[in-house]
Amino acid sequence: MPLVAQTAALPATQPTDEPAGFSADSLKAPFFLRCAAFLIDYMLLLAVPIAWLLFSRFFLDGVANISLSSVVWLFVLLAWVLNFIALPLVRGQTVGKMLAGITIVNKDGTPARLGRILLRNVIGYFISAAILGLGFLIAAVNGSGRSLHDLIAGTVVVRGRKRHL
Repeated sequence: MPLVAQTAALPATQPTDEPAGFSADSLKAPFFLRCAAFLIDYMLLLAVPIAWLLFSRFFLDGVANISLSSVVWLFVLLAWVLNFIALPLVRGQTVGKMLAGITIVNKDGTPARLGRILLRNVIGYFISAAILGLGFLIAAVNGSGRSLHDLIAGTVVVRGRKRHL
């Protein structure tokens, strides 16, 4: 009697980017950690014009050249785009979030892409600030720990650094 290998049919599974067992509620970043990251990010942005003011005061006798001050604001804009668009797109974190150990992800745990990053960090931040900062404070009182800009973009900020394999 010949031996015939039988194979069991395996259930078909769809590949997914969603992390197994992801729970935004259990991983949500604490409000004060988010505030610390936010303050670090804006202190870095303010460092550019402050450095220019100090430089012009001590080395240029307080005379600020208009063309140079425009260049300084261009550097601030460039730093903002790098920190709030490029870094979150590549790493899911701004510099402040890297230092605080928190990451921006979609609600399902997958990495946020360009559309969500723009919606969150440009439109969502603008709306949150336009209503006198109340959009940022929502994270302190809502159970999911999400701010208005997170709710708009469908993202959540979770505790944990990004690991590279």
